[in-house]
Amino acid sequence: MTDPNLVYAYAILRRTPEAAVAVADLRGVAGDPIHLLEPTDPASPLAFAVGPVPAADYDEAPLRAHLDDLDWMESTVRSHHAVVGALVACGAAVLPLRLATVYPDENHARQALDTRRAYFLSLLDRLTGHVELGVKIYAAPDITPPEPDTGTGQATPTGLGVGRAYLSVRRRRQRRNEEAWRTVVQAAAHVTRTAGTLAVDRVAHTPQRGSLAGPAPGTNLGNDAYLVPADRVDAFRTGVLAAAEGIPGLRVEVTGPWAPYSFALQPEPVPGPSGSLL
Repeated sequence: MTDPNLVYAYAILRRTPEAAVAVADLRGVAGDPIHLLEPTDPASPLAFAVGPVPAADYDEAPLRAHLDDLDWMESTVRSHHAVVGALVACGAAVLPLRLATVYPDENHARQALDTRRAYFLSLLDRLTGHVELGVKIYAAPDITPPEPDTGTGQATPTGLGVGRAYLSVRRRRQRRNEEAWRTVVQAAAHVTRTAGTLAVDRVAHTPQRGSLAGPAPGTNLGNDAYLVPADRVDAFRTGVLAAAEGIPGLRVEVTGPWAPYSFALQPEPVPGPSGSLL
């Protein structure tokens, strides 16, 4: 009889007593207990943090259908990150996996650990003692200051007709816009350079647009992730915010620390009868 459950992998980590304790009381995206899955090679120090999930939700076809269910996705993302965050909090070096990394069964998951053992170990070595911080840079310059009040409710330059005055005002505003934009873009580049000197690595994500950029006004110029030593988080945050200080129209957000998702490449899916990888 086919097992109705699939194996959902949350992270790769070293097998340690601390890791075993960390997963003991964790529940996964389907509410089932998390456990460490060891590879077939007993000499390997690696393990998957895994939990069972129903094929009815996480096999390829239903999983794709769930992508349109925002409530389901939000709950799954929150549960996934909670598991990874608990592992990070225990002090273990963690290689977080992307949402819905699913294998048909434990044998296929073990195969993935075995075949890419050296690669995963090298990533874990690199990420040990580091966290991810996000830096979002927004441009929202005050580019249209009010014109002097002439008492008529309109600002009309002396000696110009209404049409020419209107065009003159528009040209002045456009020049101000362009000057303000150049200033903010140059300042954003300075912030990015500063962040780079305070971090080990950087991943430049696509700037966000529309509702993804958040409720505050402005254009998202930078949406980057930085790999930072865990003991340098405060120094990074202070340095980045100081680099943006005093620039009108420039807004910078520093988020985190997070598990280093942006710097953890994903395992290749192992072919199987029902496995899927979102």
